Amino acid sequence: MKIPLSVIVLSYNEEKNIEACLKSVVDFVEDIFLVDSFSTDKTKEIAKKYTDKIYEHKFENYGKQRNWALTNLPIKTKWVLNLDADHRVLDNLRAELESIFLDKKEVNCDGFLITRKTVFMGKWIRHGGHYPVYQPILFKIGTGYCEEERYNQHLNVNGKVLKLKGDIEDIIADDLTTFISRHNRWASDDAIDQILGEDQVSKNTGVKQDLFGNPMERRRFFRSFYLRLPLFIRPFIYFFYRYFLRLGFLDGKEGLIFHTLQCFWYQFLVDAKIYECKQKQASK
Repeated sequence: MKIPLSVIVLSYNEEKNIEACLKSVVDFVEDIFLVDSFSTDKTKEIAKKYTDKIYEHKFENYGKQRNWALTNLPIKTKWVLNLDADHRVLDNLRAELESIFLDKKEVNCDGFLITRKTVFMGKWIRHGGHYPVYQPILFKIGTGYCEEERYNQHLNVNGKVLKLKGDIEDIIADDLTTFISRHNRWASDDAIDQILGEDQVSKNTGVKQDLFGNPMERRRFFRSFYLRLPLFIRPFIYFFYRYFLRLGFLDGKEGLIFHTLQCFWYQFLVDAKIYECKQKQASK
């Protein structure tokens, strides 16, 4: 029996990932919507095997794309689960969702926080503060939306949220070339947000900063603290914290590569782009 839940998947040239994503939900959810950003590979062709609800919409940023989907898709169910093409719903989460939504009782909340298991180079990155990492990707229609910053935007729910125990598997990248290319692009967006003071941690809307709040609010608090640290020094501090204090070294060789790239190289690249931009502005 399928549960009264719609899934929205965002995609662009995801022919390597889309089938596994859709396979993980097709057997137990009522509807699947694919919002594609005009893929040029076989993404849509593969998706047609699992859903006929395929829409195309020009991509500006992740937040706007997600909000367009939530506002414009003909969703008939009360609840919606938001996924990316490189996500998979694992069996423990499926069983938990079925136990909740097939029960006759009314669900007493507006959304659920679900954690992800990051998989990098075939290995689950379990340490370094990377698990569990919760996001409110499941909520009632009309209660949730996505922040629209260029980078580091998150879904937010206006109302009560509860934590689930089941997991989403998140396949970070097919290879290092893809990983580096994506993060180089994201570093530019991150740098622009910080230069313009538009990083979401400085706003009164969206996810709040709260050291004693839910997992997302605590991460937002520490993000705000990180942004106040000096350029080029903060990547070293962040890497030391994640790799040594949060035991990232226990993730083995794959963990060494991941934490070095994600916690140090990426953060240093953001700082370098900020410095480069400010130097150009000073020379004008």
